[in-house]
Amino acid sequence: MAAVREALPEGRYGRSQDQRADRKLRITGSVLGVAFLAMIGWFGYDYVAGQDVSAELIKSKIVSDARAEVHLEVRKDRDADGHCTLRALSEDGAEVGRADFRFAERTDRIDEVVSLRTTSRATAVELKGCTTGS
Repeated sequence: MAAVREALPEGRYGRSQDQRADRKLRITGSVLGVAFLAMIGWFGYDYVAGQDVSAELIKSKIVSDARAEVHLEVRKDRDADGHCTLRALSEDGAEVGRADFRFAERTDRIDEVVSLRTTSRATAVELKGCTTGS
């Protein structure tokens, strides 16, 4: 006669310790991944919504070898003080002038022509950016 086993072989049926650990790791990884994506989203929103001063370079005109005029449109909070940085470039791409222009007027839109001094003839002017504060 053949011997009949009454107990099931150990570890053959049901969840093993490794499967439980894998499930816990997947859950932990999912939670951390969602938290990371939420953090990246918050940083992106704060960066976009947190800019109190923005500007647009409407046009620029090279007046002479030592000066360029730039027409700027600045949008900001009424109570915010800010400054914008402009940079003049020569034909070969070298920087020939840089200046910060302060905007402290108590309006939310400023349309102004500013003058940028250069060390040699500029061929282009670019707006580097605007920030709040002094």
